Amino acid sequence: MANVVKKHSISSELAQKMVDAAVAKARELGVSENVAILDDGGNLKAFSRMDGASMPTIEIAQKKAYTALFGVSTQDFFSTLSRATRRFWPASPRLRV
Repeated sequence: MANVVKKHSISSELAQKMVDAAVAKARELGVSENVAILDDGGNLKAFSRMDGASMPTIEIAQKKAYTALFGVSTQDFFSTLSRATRRFWPASPRLRV
């Protein structure tokens, strides 16, 4: 077992705290949102659909969270990376800007 690597990831507890904080901020702003938290492998760890949030935005929230795994905001991703990789988009349906 010497070749086994221990991997750390976000805990369910922390993921839920992040969802709760995002929902609280959305309420403060007077908007209804879908909040998705993914682990480092892009798998859904926690999710909340606020009352009144649009159904299509469930998938969008998860795709935006996946795109955030690249370490840049979706705005920066769109303005810089997407120009250089437009032909890559059809092969990557999980990316969202």
